[in-house]
Amino acid sequence: MRVKLAKSAGFCMGVRRAMEMVLSEANKGKEAIFTLGPLIHNKQVMDLLASKGVRTVDDPTGLSHGSIVIRAHGVTPEKRRTLKETGLRVIDATCPKVVHVQSLVRFHTKKGRTAIIVGDPEHAEVIGIVGYSRGPVYVVGTPEEIDKLPQIEKPFVVAQTTQNRETFQQVAHTVLSRFPDAVVFDTICDATSSRQAEVKSFCGNVDGLVVVGGYHSGNTRRLMEVAKAAGIPAQHVETEKDLDKSYFAEMEVVGLTAGASTPNWMIRSVAKEIEGIKGKRENPLWSALRKACRFLLFSNLFISAGAGLLCLAAELLSDHRPNWIFPTIAFCYIYAMHTLNILFDKGASAYNDPQRATFIAGHKTFLLAVGALSVTAGLIISFFQGINTFVFASALSASGLLYGIPLLPSFGQGTRSRLRIKDIPGSRSLAESLGIVAVTTMLPNIDRPANSIVVITFAGMAIFFMAFAKAGLFEIFRVQGDLIVGTESLPISLGEKRTITLLKAALLSAFATLSVGFLAGLLSGFALIMLLPVFSMFLCVLAYQHRWLYPGLTFETVSEFPFYLSGLLAASAWLFF
Repeated sequence: MRVKLAKSAGFCMGVRRAMEMVLSEANKGKEAIFTLGPLIHNKQVMDLLASKGVRTVDDPTGLSHGSIVIRAHGVTPEKRRTLKETGLRVIDATCPKVVHVQSLVRFHTKKGRTAIIVGDPEHAEVIGIVGYSRGPVYVVGTPEEIDKLPQIEKPFVVAQTTQNRETFQQVAHTVLSRFPDAVVFDTICDATSSRQAEVKSFCGNVDGLVVVGGYHSGNTRRLMEVAKAAGIPAQHVETEKDLDKSYFAEMEVVGLTAGASTPNWMIRSVAKEIEGIKGKRENPLWSALRKACRFLLFSNLFISAGAGLLCLAAELLSDHRPNWIFPTIAFCYIYAMHTLNILFDKGASAYNDPQRATFIAGHKTFLLAVGALSVTAGLIISFFQGINTFVFASALSASGLLYGIPLLPSFGQGTRSRLRIKDIPGSRSLAESLGIVAVTTMLPNIDRPANSIVVITFAGMAIFFMAFAKAGLFEIFRVQGDLIVGTESLPISLGEKRTITLLKAALLSAFATLSVGFLAGLLSGFALIMLLPVFSMFLCVLAYQHRWLYPGLTFETVSEFPFYLSGLLAASAWLFF
């Protein structure tokens, strides 16, 4: 079964911000953490938070120690004062979009206007917004309710941020018909609008639709309403276990979207389950090809081959005649390090990529054996290149394996906690990039006739910047799982926007390094050809930033393309020039 995934599926900005704030505090483990009501309407996420010691309370009375979180929905000013009086440290995770609506209501009711809120009067967000009114306020859910309102002087209209846009527009039109002097503020969140618009765009392009999200989530239910109104056969599920597979048996293409409180790992789990359904007139060849690609990605063979091809490009960049030996060593090293470190990592992978985690769990013995064999093969090949190459390769392999092993006591986090290199904030991207440089640029020059250190440095810098951009991009893909297990990755330390800016700067640095190296006569003419893979990596960063592609297997494959392109260009230049 083919799946079309909505680009807007997953956490909205407000939910993601609230989750990051709570998980960041929970990972510190310094004090008890409470949330005033469920942080989000998703049972699985709430169970996860409970496992990390985050408790949900409806009434903070009797609590005096720890922190209490105001969820993204916000609270009334009176409730905020009550929370402060408890003595608890208050963490305000109110969504900035909700704060904007609260501010509008407070400002305009203070000026003597009357608020009309389009939304659910029982919803926590609406209850909080009502609390900011300095005068009369009315909550309506349909155009028909406007006729029941009394005569209002100077009304203004706002919306619950997750409101259905069509409903809001109908209500606003009715308000203006009855109260011509009314002022309308469209306060529906952009994330809500884009999700609903994307559901409508599925009409005619998919045979059916799956909406993933909590059964009590208002914005998820509204996605179902939009789908039904558009005439799209749809199912609302919380997890992949809720799918009625027989419902999709006669379909070829199924759309997939999710509410604002649905994490990526749940979306991917549902996508995997849908893909496993045998669709109508499914091409056996295409199905086999998809399974083969998934195996290459999950087994790390695809990423390792990319590193080998990049080594080929580094050889030509340093003006060496390429051969099969060092790309093979690079392949063995990268395969072993990725495979063994993933096997030793029992935390974030289950959340970052459930499909890969399931594959690894089912092939653990095989992967462990092949990973060990790969290390051995790389060392044997390096031994025949020279003793210095062998010693360097051995040290490189040892440092790669030590990356995920506890080494030093981690003071302040418990007597049994031990610090690993991977626990250092932002270390993963840096370590992966330096490993790529070491095996593709430094290792091939250990036992060769002396080459200019400046040439090797320029070639190594260009490779480093490219590798760093790819590693940083994958860090962004993995941010939710890293947050859950407490890994201080680059995007968690800097934030997503700053990380993307840093990756762009790295690729511009790669462009400058190659250009300057060629113009100075330090790098071969292949440096100009290498500008094309650098540009393609830049496009990968833009593709994520502008959501041209959704993080997943397809994007992972595309992100490896610049490394493959580097090697293919190097092979072509070597053979034909």
